[in-house]
Amino acid sequence: MTTTNGTKTWIITGASSGLGLALAEAALAAGEQVVGTARRAGRFDALRAQYGDRLLPVEHDVRDTDAAAAVVRRALDAFGHVDVLVNNAGAGQVGAAEEVTDAHLRDMLEQHLFGPAAYVRAVLPHMRARRSGAIVQMSSQGGRMSFPAVGSYSAGKFALEGWSEALAGEVAPFGVRVLIAEPSRFRTAFNSAEVLNTVDQHPIYDEVLGAVRANMAEADGIQEGDPARAASAIRDMLDTPDAPLRLPLGAEAVRNLTRSYRNALSDVEKWAYVSQTADFPGMPPALRAF
Repeated sequence: MTTTNGTKTWIITGASSGLGLALAEAALAAGEQVVGTARRAGRFDALRAQYGDRLLPVEHDVRDTDAAAAVVRRALDAFGHVDVLVNNAGAGQVGAAEEVTDAHLRDMLEQHLFGPAAYVRAVLPHMRARRSGAIVQMSSQGGRMSFPAVGSYSAGKFALEGWSEALAGEVAPFGVRVLIAEPSRFRTAFNSAEVLNTVDQHPIYDEVLGAVRANMAEADGIQEGDPARAASAIRDMLDTPDAPLRLPLGAEAVRNLTRSYRNALSDVEKWAYVSQTADFPGMPPALRAF
């Protein structure tokens, strides 16, 4: 994606670690400008020392939706324009549906849906006026498929993807693109004990979820995904005219999502004769606006 007003400017939430940091480093290394958010602005000290005023660190918790507009305003005041918004901030959560409280579930939705939505609402008037821009929604392979123990996390990512799919159609006429990135496991702190949320466990689920819980924790430090390569792939897609709406990242994501899509299509086709009996007999196909 090219910018019509000089150097490209990025807003990246959760830019002090993981995939957000990899994207920030790639942008800065390319001579671009980054507004990076984190819950503790001091985590940007090393990047700030290296890249100076091209990095604007902002302390912000993505769950504080009221403050998102102020972050966008600071970006515009500092750099004059925003070309790419990356909604990256978030965290994982492990727990069975019965173990996850309303507060736990709301926290996932606040981080992965309401926070990104607030940033999108704040930046879109600017992008629409310029008829240019890109919105990168960092989802997960868990945003298209789920498995025991990660339902609350997937709930937030499923919601983000559904919301973003509608968004893509709404903003395309204004020259604004949406890219949903769906990573598998990447070599970040996502699986570390300090980052991965684990709710209080009920012993009755130990046999059902024990292996999943252990696997999530054991993956820390040995994930197969390279954040720098993921950042490069995302940057390439933003410059690709026919880029897809969804981009799986990592070989595991490709395998898992391929299997999930095939299984889902097989079920639709197998039970189509039952599904179709739910219509009034003799009705013509529906005419829809999409």
